[in-house]
Amino acid sequence: MPNTRRDFLKYLIGGLTLGSSYIQAKQKASPSGIPTRPLGKTGEQISIIGLGGHTIAKIRRETEAIGIMHEAIDNGITFFDNSWDYHRGKAEVLMGKALATDARRDRVFLMSKICARLAKDTTPQIEESLQRLQTDRLDLLLFHGIKRDQDADLIFSDKGALRAVQKAQQAGKIRYIGFSGHADPRFHLRMMQHNFDFDAILMPISVLDAHYRSFQKEVLPDCIKKDIGVLGMKALSVGTIPEVLGINATLCRNYALSMPISSLLCGIQSREDLIQDINIARNFQPLNNSQVKELLKLSEKHASDGRYERYKTRDAGCNWHVRNSKT
Repeated sequence: MPNTRRDFLKYLIGGLTLGSSYIQAKQKASPSGIPTRPLGKTGEQISIIGLGGHTIAKIRRETEAIGIMHEAIDNGITFFDNSWDYHRGKAEVLMGKALATDARRDRVFLMSKICARLAKDTTPQIEESLQRLQTDRLDLLLFHGIKRDQDADLIFSDKGALRAVQKAQQAGKIRYIGFSGHADPRFHLRMMQHNFDFDAILMPISVLDAHYRSFQKEVLPDCIKKDIGVLGMKALSVGTIPEVLGINATLCRNYALSMPISSLLCGIQSREDLIQDINIARNFQPLNNSQVKELLKLSEKHASDGRYERYKTRDAGCNWHVRNSKT
């Protein structure tokens, strides 16, 4: 781990250099104008930005939310995200309605997540997600919100969720398997220490993350070595970076996209958000070293204690399994 600011800058700039090489070698143009990148070693190509299911479900008018999702697909956003627990299932129901018409389901790479840690809870959650999303398969299923030492131990135990997920995969209900989390990189590393070949991992990638409990510094390199698809999130730190640091959304997204990641999830809550993110993706160019140095300098004093990354410092995210799962 880098010990000095000079080492740190060298490390991060090295990561951006790796990202540039990755982009040049693997990013592909598409007719929509939104480039695609490979999801690790799966052979799948997904759009470099994805639509987040939690935020789209915050839109009050259902017809408006569905219209935005349709417009996203028509403009080349092929990666859609959701979770069994988002808005108590309403997010999946909403997305299911959006994908149910005009063969739109077949035009997207659909990801959802489960909170279960034990096999007995896993199958019901998978079946509920499939029903809500009106589909017979999930392209990618993640173990959601890894943030405790016991999560990995439960998932990989004899009665753990992994066994049920693998059965669902064998039955054709799930294509690829991964996990997510945004609390501390040590929990991600604990998951990766187990003898299982994950297809994708979701983690925070931002200018703030570069300084505190850094996923891009501690987890991303191992993912690249193992050719695991990296999915980024929290590029704006839930809007905090533009509001507090004054770094605009375009620079925030471009920083994350300059890393060697497969796709970046975007929180879209309006048509204006959608158009902005489509334009960012279509016009994306990797940041250079000078731009990276400036962004890291601007963010350093705000990032030392995680105060602006509350998802790392409070018990946020899926807690269902703590209340319900028993060994």
